[in-house]
Amino acid sequence: MEIIETGIEGLIEIHPRVFPDERGRFFEAWNTERFKKAGLDLDFVQDNHSYSKKEVLRGLHFQNPPHKQGKLVFVIRGKALDIAVDIRKGSPTYGQHERFILEGERGNMVYIPPGFAHGFVTYEETNLTYKCTNFYNKESESGIIWNDPDLNIDWGIENPIVSEKDSILPKFSEFNSQF
Repeated sequence: MEIIETGIEGLIEIHPRVFPDERGRFFEAWNTERFKKAGLDLDFVQDNHSYSKKEVLRGLHFQNPPHKQGKLVFVIRGKALDIAVDIRKGSPTYGQHERFILEGERGNMVYIPPGFAHGFVTYEETNLTYKCTNFYNKESESGIIWNDPDLNIDWGIENPIVSEKDSILPKFSEFNSQF
């Protein structure tokens, strides 16, 4: 397993060992002991799975305290651009984002700690899953509009398919972070 640090503290990309053969491929997505040895002592309590058609954009979402969530995100099948935006007040990278191309074939993952808004867009039909460090709580659910000009995120898709709920989220400038 290879751990790749990003320019934003706490946000990391993980490349597991993938074992391909003529039948397909195998990789270990989670192993408590291996991750702990790599400095990721995490307790996951909920797994979420998303199936999305090509060019679907979901996000930017997060859970406010006290129900904040860390997420280990990876693609089972397909390819997606995954975005994490730092929303931690006082962070030197507040308002900045990192981009990750997650592919089922590669098995690469990203760990997004609490205090980040998260979203993704699919480049083909994609099954994406994420392990969460806290349970979903409707009252703590929040988000930021995906096409906010202040965040200036290049999603790589001109006209993504976006839910009505995601198309009316507040702008970053209107958002008051609880982190």
